[in-house]
Amino acid sequence: MSLRITRRCRVVVDNDWAGDPDGLVALAHHLLSPANRVDAVTSSHLNPVFGPPEGTAERGARFAQELVDLVDGPRPAVAAGCDVVLDAGDTRSAAADLIVAEARRDDPLPLLLVCAGPLTNVAQALRQAPEIASRLTLVWVGGALDPAAFEYNRETDAEAAREVLARTDLAVSQFPLETYRRCEYSVAELEQDLGGAGRVGAWLWQRYVELPIPYFVEQGETWPLGDSPPLLLTALSDATSAWTETASAPGGASRRVYVDVDVRLLVADLYAKLRRHERQAVGASGPV
Repeated sequence: MSLRITRRCRVVVDNDWAGDPDGLVALAHHLLSPANRVDAVTSSHLNPVFGPPEGTAERGARFAQELVDLVDGPRPAVAAGCDVVLDAGDTRSAAADLIVAEARRDDPLPLLLVCAGPLTNVAQALRQAPEIASRLTLVWVGGALDPAAFEYNRETDAEAAREVLARTDLAVSQFPLETYRRCEYSVAELEQDLGGAGRVGAWLWQRYVELPIPYFVEQGETWPLGDSPPLLLTALSDATSAWTETASAPGGASRRVYVDVDVRLLVADLYAKLRRHERQAVGASGPV
């Protein structure tokens, strides 16, 4: 027996799935959360600092599809984005088309577009269909409170970030660098807690093990689960988090910037759902 959970929103999740595996951890969390309905998953490109970006959006889409297939739950459409930044070529893609289609679709549930990577696909979708800005809320893991700080998601496509955030008709909830870095987690805990949380957890831990870490990165004993905070808006609760809120312009859509997040809630809920999924999967398969 379980409590009845009220569904609160529908979600499109956009990320550079071929990069840091914390994005896939967050995607698994979304897929396992009954309070949000994952309708689409879109894949963006990696920063060239990690090698040629060609094919990284498609490779990321394959990782996302593999995870969707592994989780016994929602069956969202998965689409790949382009492999170039907004001002460097043709950024039309199946990912942008899918975002537009979901935003135009009438549904009683509000739409949250969760992006924890560069905003290329989001910017292209808004270029194609500017009217969708008022039909969704962008939840972005990116940017920084310190204007001088380097932040990967923003800098990977700086023009896309400028263009998207300049819109006054787009509601935005943002988790900047200083906030998402609070989700630091030890590598030993990841191996034990994530790798030991059933087949989905083991698959996610394997993505860490197999990730090609560039030679210039000095890997320490921690790794942030930085792409997980949007779950506080889509599936859980932000009541124990903290934020500032302003209007993007007089009469414009709201802008909320989170300055603190409930890491305990995020992590405990993730592992509970992974373990529950494994129990249900084993129970459904019957005795071996």
